[in-house]
Amino acid sequence: MRFPAARLFAFATASVLSVAAQAAEITVLAAASLTHAFRPIGPLFEAAHPGTTVRFSFGASGALLAQIARGAPADVFASADQERMDQAQARKLVVAAQRRDFASNTLVLVVPAAATRVPAALDELAGTGYARIAIGLPASVPVGTYTRSVLEAAGLWGAVQPKMVGAVNPRQALDYVARAEVDAGFVYATDAALMPDKVKVAFTVPTARPILYPVATLVAAPNAAGGARFVEFLFTPAAQAVLAKHGFGRP
Repeated sequence: MRFPAARLFAFATASVLSVAAQAAEITVLAAASLTHAFRPIGPLFEAAHPGTTVRFSFGASGALLAQIARGAPADVFASADQERMDQAQARKLVVAAQRRDFASNTLVLVVPAAATRVPAALDELAGTGYARIAIGLPASVPVGTYTRSVLEAAGLWGAVQPKMVGAVNPRQALDYVARAEVDAGFVYATDAALMPDKVKVAFTVPTARPILYPVATLVAAPNAAGGARFVEFLFTPAAQAVLAKHGFGRP
């Protein structure tokens, strides 16, 4: 069966346009704690690269890693810790040569704004005054992994774990505290800053390792070139200014 030349031309043109549209899209899988910072960075990148659209998918770094391993079509992975990026690299899911740390954060303990009791040290959490403590699920949520490491180092994990109210990401832990559904919670300083009227920071929690955010393009990226450009953009003064505005430090 022969098709008219005009129809073949239209089909070829549509195919080219479809490929071009896909090439102009960049999909970024990013840690949930980056939500408020990355959303304004997206339009800045698009303005600097006309015709490009950035699409974000936010979640716990462990959950995002699982999506990548299952073949989710994405171009960039921005993790909230080194462990998940190490796993992605070991499984050859990311381009190791393009891996870089672009931001830093700190761990804090928060309590409801109306709380009359504010702990001054970690060991107070083992007492009877703190029955419910929001902690990110250590197996998949970096803020939970950091929290568990700190509590284990202090010899407190055994006493605190039974009180743990698991959160699928730091924002959920923050919400638990903001609604006073728990007595305290571990979140990033950048998350606590989002609700200064609903939570108050008891103290900053030192971590054995700095909390650094690595980013890399994916080996199976549909738009590898676009993903690489987005990674580079995160280090520009414009992007770093947005990250600083939202409380992130330099790596």
